[in-house]
Amino acid sequence: MILIAVISLGAIGAIGAVFLYAASKKFEVYEDPRIAQVQEVLPGANCGGCGYPGCGGFATACVKADTLDGLLCPVGGAPVMGKVATILGKEAASAEPMVAVVRCNGTCAARPRTNQYDGVQSCAIASTLYGGETGCSFGCLGYGDCVAACNFDAIHINLETGLPEVDEDKCTSCGACVKACPKNIIELRKKGPKSRRVFVSCVNKDKGGVAKKACANACIGCGKCAKECPFEAITVENNVAYIDYTKCRLCRKCVAVCPTGAIHELNFPPRKEAAPAVDADKIKPATAPKPAAPKADAPKTEVPKKESPKAEAPTANATPNAATPKVETKEETIQK
Repeated sequence: MILIAVISLGAIGAIGAVFLYAASKKFEVYEDPRIAQVQEVLPGANCGGCGYPGCGGFATACVKADTLDGLLCPVGGAPVMGKVATILGKEAASAEPMVAVVRCNGTCAARPRTNQYDGVQSCAIASTLYGGETGCSFGCLGYGDCVAACNFDAIHINLETGLPEVDEDKCTSCGACVKACPKNIIELRKKGPKSRRVFVSCVNKDKGGVAKKACANACIGCGKCAKECPFEAITVENNVAYIDYTKCRLCRKCVAVCPTGAIHELNFPPRKEAAPAVDADKIKPATAPKPAAPKADAPKTEVPKKESPKAEAPTANATPNAATPKVETKEETIQK
């Protein structure tokens, strides 16, 4: 009986294996072997910054795409995309590096605290309960959800200002902090030449007076920056200005005219100090130079001419001592 049972179970197992093998071949899903090759050269962060569910999804998208335009691994950057292009025999699309930017300048000194939150230290939870501990309901809450979301240790909360700060060297522009911020104050922007960029560090949509009262550094929507920009890169909507980094030429004219300092310039050399303005009333009119007096001609020195001695004619009034002998004529001698 035992032998019959063993043989029966063995036969059932063999028949089942045959059916499973046939089914696996019948319904086999073909996977391009290049997907595994591409996935091997990817960083493996699975951050989702590329827009796909992990590195496997990104590798599949790269293989199936006709070109690599619009596909970028933010963590690996251009070097990794070059390797992917080599494996797939495609040209790697050039993409400008991006970096996370915190668009809030409401420091502890600029935003007076109006209440104190005593609950779970989470931005996501606190934002669902109320606007925050200050009068600005649009600004950063400072509880560090962005810090917890970053897998590269590229963002930290500054204890003095209460705001998150991004380390440009570590930031991979994966976008995890952008998704984690419930106030939408973190944005991915073009890194710019020499890491220089200009942006409005405020998202407050209240009117100017209300925004200024809540935060000294708030954008009041005055529009001076938009009028000053020669490239039409600045727009003012919902009482707050925004700089389009695709149009901005980093001239920094908008920074100089912002009355609240809401526009920030990063990694620029210090500006040259302008010459102090001179009061026009204190400037003495320049006197015209006097014409030079004509030079007096030097007197010519005349050389005295030597006069030759002239023979003096005998004068009638001669002195008696120098009398001349009298000569007698013929007639006078005859008369004698």
